[in-house]
Amino acid sequence: MTTEDSGTLPPPQHQDDDPVVSAGLEIAANWGAALGGPANLDVALKALEPQLRREHKERMMRLEMQRQESERGSHERRERRAHHQHIAGLIVGAVIAISMLGAGVYVAPESPWLATVMCGPSLLALAKVFVLRRSDVGDMTAVGRAARTSTNAAGQAQPPAPPPAV
Repeated sequence: MTTEDSGTLPPPQHQDDDPVVSAGLEIAANWGAALGGPANLDVALKALEPQLRREHKERMMRLEMQRQESERGSHERRERRAHHQHIAGLIVGAVIAISMLGAGVYVAPESPWLATVMCGPSLLALAKVFVLRRSDVGDMTAVGRAARTSTNAAGQAQPPAPPPAV
């Protein structure tokens, strides 16, 4: 049950309970006593106001410079991370391309249709995905067409002649 539910207000806080408020009141009382009254205190505060404005302006400029420096640092980190990702994509794309070419050359004597699948449009499509970071519908269409053509050609091809018996 809260104080709003009960219809009562919380007990009033005394100024002595809060050390910040009591310290501020004590300082104001000391200033008032030192300057000789409220009229002199008003004059002193008016004289102090330009200095306070300069300090405030300086603090705000310092905070703005810190914010700009922080943004610049985060921007540089983002650029560095993007560069590392791009380099990693290039390396992975190169490794995949070399692996597929090597595998295509290796299997070419036994399965030429598999070699055409590995060294044809699928190689280019995978390299494009890793290096350029994009894939178009036409890429996948070309890969599918090449795979069908290779499979059809392998089915129509004559089986290899048996090796001569010695």
